[in-house]
Amino acid sequence: MRNLQGKTGIERTARASGLLPLLVFLGAAAMVPHTAAGESYRLAIAWVPGLGVNLSFMLDGLSVLFALIIAGVGFFVTLYAVDYLHGHPHTGRFFVFLHAFMLSMLGLVLADNVLSLFVFWELTTIFSYLLIGFEHEAEASRKSARQALLVTGAGGLALLVGFLLMGIAAGTYEISQMVAMKVSLEGHPLYGAILIMVFLGAFTKSAQFPFHFWLPNAMAAPAPISAFLHSATMVKGGIYLLARFHPILGGSAAWTAVLVVVGGVTAVVGAFTALGQTDLKKILAYTTVSALGIMTMFLGGQTAPSLTAAMTFLLVHAIYKSALFLVAGIIDHQAGTREIEKLGGLARSMPVTAFAAFAACLSMAGFPLFFGFIGKEIMYKGALAEAMMPELTAAAAVLANGLMTAVAGIFLIGPFLSGAARHPEPRPEACAAMCSGPVLLGGLGIFFGIVPDFVGKWLVTPAVLGFHAHMEHIKLELFHGINAPLLLSTVTLALGVALYLNRRRVNYGVCRAYAVISLDASRVYDAAVAAVAALGRAQTRLLQNGSLHRYFYIVAGTFVL
Repeated sequence: MRNLQGKTGIERTARASGLLPLLVFLGAAAMVPHTAAGESYRLAIAWVPGLGVNLSFMLDGLSVLFALIIAGVGFFVTLYAVDYLHGHPHTGRFFVFLHAFMLSMLGLVLADNVLSLFVFWELTTIFSYLLIGFEHEAEASRKSARQALLVTGAGGLALLVGFLLMGIAAGTYEISQMVAMKVSLEGHPLYGAILIMVFLGAFTKSAQFPFHFWLPNAMAAPAPISAFLHSATMVKGGIYLLARFHPILGGSAAWTAVLVVVGGVTAVVGAFTALGQTDLKKILAYTTVSALGIMTMFLGGQTAPSLTAAMTFLLVHAIYKSALFLVAGIIDHQAGTREIEKLGGLARSMPVTAFAAFAACLSMAGFPLFFGFIGKEIMYKGALAEAMMPELTAAAAVLANGLMTAVAGIFLIGPFLSGAARHPEPRPEACAAMCSGPVLLGGLGIFFGIVPDFVGKWLVTPAVLGFHAHMEHIKLELFHGINAPLLLSTVTLALGVALYLNRRRVNYGVCRAYAVISLDASRVYDAAVAAVAALGRAQTRLLQNGSLHRYFYIVAGTFVL
């Protein structure tokens, strides 16, 4: 009885902890009218005065958009996780890690000093490691957590080098002051090295090709963690970094070429790989890789439509993907499996979850009247407006979106609409606390699709103004007329339907291609880890072999040196 009361108390405390992200969300929402008017706020606290390093924070349209996403999704995930983890022996630990990660993400998007930004960046890496490895009894969880830590941690070290070089070149570590140094930075001999280091940090964090392999492997984490880290927060850290430093490092041919090519390849590879998956969370993981590639590709642009497309799709993806991760968790929780081949007919026994999946999948597919359609339209407008590589950008966007349309059909039709259930017993609906998040997020995708310029005026345009000062408001509309973007949207839907109907052939072709040229860089990672382990064993055999004579020679040699 005492243990049960203790668990109940922990769960009550965990549920009450949802007030933290709710209050942050309300606070960020209260700032929206101010940032929409072009206002920004800065706070500097002396951190290491001797080195001139401050703990600086800045609130503008870009940071408010990210704060709303972090806190909004965090609130739903908190409520969801209480019931999802009901009876788990480490519930208290989970919520400590979850909220610590949330605060670290908020610090990251509010930081105005590159060194304080790096501190929060590394904190997100550490807490994501603890969250991904939450089920530490399972080897898969430990391995995937270690992989995420090493890949993103290595990128973090590269980012630190880039920040230090940037501080040397600009003469300041304050981001808001670096904006005025753009011209001198681009002409500085260190510009190329800075660009490479920042790209490595962003690409590892946001799972860009060839560093994308850690994200699907991180699906060993529980569904609430996947919904929060891998749709709305951690993986968006690299996207935020590219957006925040766009006015400082962007504008060059190197910036555009690297982001368009890397983002385009990531978008297509991720979407193609998703088409061949049967695990619901793996499907969502690879489509997340694809979506991150699309955002990266459009952040390589220089025009207002391209940057508007990046921020619009950022919000579109956060809404529908967090809903779908929560839906996948509900299915796994209630049906005991995430394998599509073992699921079917869930729309009858789980109608509320089916509605959430329906709304989120149609937004993912870019159907009219859904927010995803708005994101797709502005995406094509942005691609065609670019002076550099518009054809490549448009082609990659059409192909990736067509593949994601097919994947949305697989996610929705297989488990929910494909005839009789493959389980003889009906699957009960989840509790209200678990269903409320995906339902409201799915409904939000419908609402924003009907009144898109509400989002454009209050959230998207102020966010772009945060890193593109000469941004004019681009009205987001449900119908822009019969034009090239509408034609590309129609082609995308037709391509998606064709790919869905021929998905087995496409998947066979993809598997053959992978057999010829491996696109999975995890083999390189595994080889590197194995080499380091072998080096460690060899060093141990050399230095700790039980020979007193050798120990004496090593100590004596050390003193001599």
